Amino acid sequence: MTSRIVRGNLFHRKTRTLMTILAVAVEVAMILLILGLSDGLLEESSQRKRGIGADIIIRPSASNSTITTGTNGLRQSLIAEIEAMPGVAVVTGTTISLPSNLQTITGVEWEPFDRMAGGIRFVEGGRFEGPRDVIIDSIYAQQTKAAIGDTLRLLNQDFRLSGIVETGKMSRIFIPRETMQDLLGWQEEVSQIYVRLEDPAQTDAMVARLQAKLPDLPVRSMDEFISMFATQTREMAAAFIGAIMAIALAVGFLVVLLSTYTAVLDRTRDIGILKSLGASKAYIVNLFLHETVWITLAGIALGTGITWGARSAVEQLFPLVTILTFQSHIVWAIAIALAASIGGALYPALRAARQDAIVALSYD
Repeated sequence: MTSRIVRGNLFHRKTRTLMTILAVAVEVAMILLILGLSDGLLEESSQRKRGIGADIIIRPSASNSTITTGTNGLRQSLIAEIEAMPGVAVVTGTTISLPSNLQTITGVEWEPFDRMAGGIRFVEGGRFEGPRDVIIDSIYAQQTKAAIGDTLRLLNQDFRLSGIVETGKMSRIFIPRETMQDLLGWQEEVSQIYVRLEDPAQTDAMVARLQAKLPDLPVRSMDEFISMFATQTREMAAAFIGAIMAIALAVGFLVVLLSTYTAVLDRTRDIGILKSLGASKAYIVNLFLHETVWITLAGIALGTGITWGARSAVEQLFPLVTILTFQSHIVWAIAIALAASIGGALYPALRAARQDAIVALSYD
């Protein structure tokens, strides 16, 4: 009986029902896309750091954050000193610049960097042929529609595109390290040094030895560094994500509140009839909450579909943007949508349940 009444009420005002479902769907899509964007960018960045192939990273003493640009006085001569230590397989130093487009440009010495990463596959083209050559990864090439031989404007200079490499190897844009040092005045200095060991099982012992040798510099294993990077990134994004979730929660709450409130006004006489037939307050509240749950479930399904469609569109139009959708994201979206909807429907439902049957029957 209850389910038949619920169905009838939902289909009685189709436009209102559909608009409420759409509002819940937008709420769910907002949550899934923001969480997916945050975790996608984090995972993609962490994957590129793992792709370096290093066991240890050494960074400037002034670096309090895991995101470092500039050099801050990390001597390039340390590379040779560390490479001479027993158990070290390869050492490379990089320079990093973050221009206005927020795409990191990395200065590398290609041969040791290639050995560090275990061999980097070229999709097109090849290594640097001159000081004004640039190598980009396949995702950046897809985004910019760049082809071998094209001119790219970097650091206020023109660079010739010499190669396109597989993605997932430290950065998306590489130029010769010496070129970046000359252009930015970082002679004989690097932003960070990567160390690959002959036996990765000796990482902790080597970290201790390097820390003793370089007491003023942060020396960390790559696993520890990536963990720190993930923690700091999540902390920086937490306020933004929280604000978006709060907006989504408020949207869902207000839309369902208004929808349920107007439904109560529309069905005042129906409520009076039910109460005159012996319907309890709990039954009236349960009736409206049932409708709300069905609307919310339909909105969740539609919102999930919108998310998958938006994700596919973003991946096609903006290859640099990564969106990941995990089960935990869906659980969060369902929980927030249900909480907002039930919270929004509760006051109108209680108001309907408290109506006097005689007054409700005389309502015009």
